[in-house]
Amino acid sequence: MTMEAVGEEIEVSFVLPCLNEARTLPVCIRKAQQSIKNLSLSAEIIVADNGSTDGSPELAKSLGARVVPVPARGYGAALLTGIQAARGRYVIMGDADDSYDFSTVGGFVAGLRGGTDLVMGCRLPSGGGTILPGAMPWKHRWIGNPALSAIGRMFFRASVKDFYCGLRAFRRDFALGLDLRTTGMEFALEMVIKAHLREGRIEEVPITLSPDGRDRPPHLRTWGDGWRSIRFMMLMSPRWLFLAPGTALLLFGAIAAGMLALGPVHIGRAGFDTSTLLVACMVLTLGMQIVIYALFSRMFAVTERLLPPDELLGRVTRVVTLEGGLLAGLALTVGGLALLIYATLAWRAQGFAALDYATNQRIVIPAVTAIVVGIQIIFSSFFLSILGLSRR
Repeated sequence: MTMEAVGEEIEVSFVLPCLNEARTLPVCIRKAQQSIKNLSLSAEIIVADNGSTDGSPELAKSLGARVVPVPARGYGAALLTGIQAARGRYVIMGDADDSYDFSTVGGFVAGLRGGTDLVMGCRLPSGGGTILPGAMPWKHRWIGNPALSAIGRMFFRASVKDFYCGLRAFRRDFALGLDLRTTGMEFALEMVIKAHLREGRIEEVPITLSPDGRDRPPHLRTWGDGWRSIRFMMLMSPRWLFLAPGTALLLFGAIAAGMLALGPVHIGRAGFDTSTLLVACMVLTLGMQIVIYALFSRMFAVTERLLPPDELLGRVTRVVTLEGGLLAGLALTVGGLALLIYATLAWRAQGFAALDYATNQRIVIPAVTAIVVGIQIIFSSFFLSILGLSRR
């Protein structure tokens, strides 16, 4: 039977995603029931079944758990369906492979009762956790998890040490308010990232990771899922994907082009002239385009509620209005055309004869660059305004 009393408000819902976990699901349910008894919880146990064919749903029902069928395949799809079906104020989620001990969740419940929005388990020794021998492949323990968690902390300035721990607890209304979208393994990452970006209160509880009790290989694919994690974090952080490299290229190109437009530059025995000026202008133009992509992607993410409102983006859009962008773009375009006209008149003054290559290119290359960047800014300003239109 389930552990909640009839008519009593449920405080905690245990949600276990399941895909052919008949070997380990019963022990996970019993450990959750042990916590419910020890902590005197009004609780329920939900098994979000992702299409098991090994009798897992029947086993879960026989042990008193509530089974929620999940037609859409995927770790995230199973968890989100289970969370939506939960009746508890709080949700404790964890894999059904017996790698997490559901009988020791007192710290998670205490954190939630104390006002925390998301309580993360931490398996890594750096956060006080313990990884038992055989519980995690060495490349995950020493390379994958620490490195990817470090990238997550750098990208999002979050203090979470173990981004990938699957045992976590949270307020159900808080999690649903995050508007989680991913259906695969990225779901766990999306939850942590959005919880931090929305300024939720996050705490970590040290836990012990045990070897799972499966008689089959895990669903995790080391390199494929590692790349999916990096890709997802980059997509959720336009600053690192676009703004940082774009700004670096733009500044480098602008400084180099400005120096070379005045004349050749010599560094030791190496001389840099108009060919390098052309490359510098290309780098400048490329940097400008990538910075514009940063604005596009951030504006889209905010207006579609994939990411919370961004203070920096707000300041930029207040300063860079459509009219301001049009004026700046028009000024650059007109300035570039004026330089081209000047170069043409100088050519005509020479009777359209061959000109000094270096002198001529120091005018033409910046002129063409100004025109291209100006037109970029004009049309990008229109597109940013379209993205910023209010809509339902």
